[in-house]
Amino acid sequence: MSKERCGWPGEDPLYVRYHDEEWGMPLYDEQKLFEFLILETFQAGLSWITVLRKRDNFRKAFDNFDYKKVAKYGDSKFEELINDAGIIRNKLKIKAAISNANAFMEVQKEFGSFKDYIWGFVDGKPIVNNWKSMSEIPATTPLSDKISKDLKKRGFKFVGSTVIYAHMQATGMVNDHIVGCFRHGECQ
Repeated sequence: MSKERCGWPGEDPLYVRYHDEEWGMPLYDEQKLFEFLILETFQAGLSWITVLRKRDNFRKAFDNFDYKKVAKYGDSKFEELINDAGIIRNKLKIKAAISNANAFMEVQKEFGSFKDYIWGFVDGKPIVNNWKSMSEIPATTPLSDKISKDLKKRGFKFVGSTVIYAHMQATGMVNDHIVGCFRHGECQ
């Protein structure tokens, strides 16, 4: 008997594994939060499965999302990235990844950690929604609008409200598994 899950992963094994093991689990690790933030910014305008299929390549290309290293990338590393067929080769998004690493560290200096900053928007615990169908799940919320605006004020790029809401879902700040999904209860 198969488990009931949200409809969006379909039958793709990679998507199903991501849904079943990662999406919506509260995430507090700094490097993982940075990874998801960068992957979400590269996803802007594309499907998540496109990014997910290139995730291992992104990890290699971006030094396993070590934000301290990414922040120091210069012209030669930028050229290396723009010529890396294994990732999404968008010049503006690559530049944004580098500047976002610097902004990420500035947030860490101010708040002690990026985790404390970002999770502070939800008082440190996930918002648990009780959607009955995928069609009920919003693409943005007033809270994702607020976080997006604050991140932009702090110098982050490619962090529109839709990107931020997807980041909130992926990192478990909001539990948007439908109520019938076996992960809904596990991600609280």
